[in-house]
Amino acid sequence: MHDPVIWWVRKDLRLSDNPALASALEAGGPVIPVFILDEVFETYGAAPLWRFGLGVEEFAKSLNAAGSRLICHRGSATDVLLNVASETGARAVRWSRAYDAPQLVRDKAVKAALQTAGIDGASVAGNVLFEPWSVQTKAGAHFQVYSPFWRAVGGIDVDSPMSRPGRLPAPATWPASEDVAGWGLARPLRRGASIVARHVTIGEDAARDRLESFAEERMDNYGERRDYLAEPATSRLSEHLAWGEISPATCWHSAARLAREGRLGAVSFLKELAWREFAYHLAWHTPWILDRNWREEWDQFPWSDDEGTTDVRAWRQGRTGVRLVDAAMRELYVTGYMHNRARMIVASFLTKHLMTHWRVGQRWFEECLTDWDPASNAMGWQWTAGSGPDAAPYFRVFNPDAQQKKFDRDGAYVRRWIAEGEATPSATAQSYFDAVPESWGLSPTDAYPEPVVDLAEGRARALAAYKSRSF
Repeated sequence: MHDPVIWWVRKDLRLSDNPALASALEAGGPVIPVFILDEVFETYGAAPLWRFGLGVEEFAKSLNAAGSRLICHRGSATDVLLNVASETGARAVRWSRAYDAPQLVRDKAVKAALQTAGIDGASVAGNVLFEPWSVQTKAGAHFQVYSPFWRAVGGIDVDSPMSRPGRLPAPATWPASEDVAGWGLARPLRRGASIVARHVTIGEDAARDRLESFAEERMDNYGERRDYLAEPATSRLSEHLAWGEISPATCWHSAARLAREGRLGAVSFLKELAWREFAYHLAWHTPWILDRNWREEWDQFPWSDDEGTTDVRAWRQGRTGVRLVDAAMRELYVTGYMHNRARMIVASFLTKHLMTHWRVGQRWFEECLTDWDPASNAMGWQWTAGSGPDAAPYFRVFNPDAQQKKFDRDGAYVRRWIAEGEATPSATAQSYFDAVPESWGLSPTDAYPEPVVDLAEGRARALAAYKSRSF
């Protein structure tokens, strides 16, 4: 006998441990899940938006199995929610809280419009472990360095994950819906979509399976082996966390249980989850981290912001002549993913050896990563570039050759992604040439390029630029 409640589905494509869903269910009436490809999501790059769409389609199947369905629309979030509420008689809307500026602007406008219409609109926590304002220094300020942030959150209790509900209460009649497959989200990827599709894993059930296998098989050695590029030593949960196919609390409790048993690899994994939290902590308290230098004193640093240079083109295409950098950039283009150690190496190479602004790299990652996350991507780029939250950044210049000797000594990772010069190139290396635009004119029979910069000279140039300025 209760009015329907709209559950505004965003980057929380799961039924388990979903506080927004739980809040909608508490009202006691029918729950109408609504996904909107809105004004914020339309700004996302080709690969993340395509991957998000795949997640939405898979989530719709989960809802169908629970006796519900996903109502999908493309357009203004405010307009769609008001229209669905008018069509269904819903008097409340619930959603998972966001913490980055673009989503916050949208959500504020939505909430105001709902209030004007007499509709109860409210957000609840669920996409982070710790609300950004709930973690403070002893002086009552926000944290600006990760290590003390980790010490602060390491001892905070995280609520146990909520169980997956059974069948969801459905309305007598469902409102109109659009077909996600008809939105053409794969078009911007062009012929690369079929290649990248081989490397994505989609959905809540797949996410939980991944977490379980990681916890059972690889978490013990995570701290020791996670940087080795050719090994399957990482969790690969990033794409699921990015789109909310698994909750951070579910991941946290899985690792915390093993940490209590003295498994050191689990502690390393908890620290990585806390690193993600730190990114959202900063995105909330210092929102400019998403699009400009976190440290204002870096505004005058002589980076090039020109995306059309020969060096930037070579970096994007994996044709810099530096084998580890090129392997990583090709992994990104073929799979929509890049190993975390490789992300730091290619970011350092672009911002330091090539003296190119981190925003250039940030935008390319936003275009290509299927696990793209606005806070983590921005903080990662700024941490590596030196303009972000790091106490002593200027002398950290990753040497790709030294990194390869340490983390890919036998060259397995490089051979996996570079075809030129190999008598029998791997299938993954050759697939790069099937994924890239034909206009690039690349072929596996091409000669491998000479380095665009001498590594020693590039490092010296970067250090000279850093030391010549007062930070």
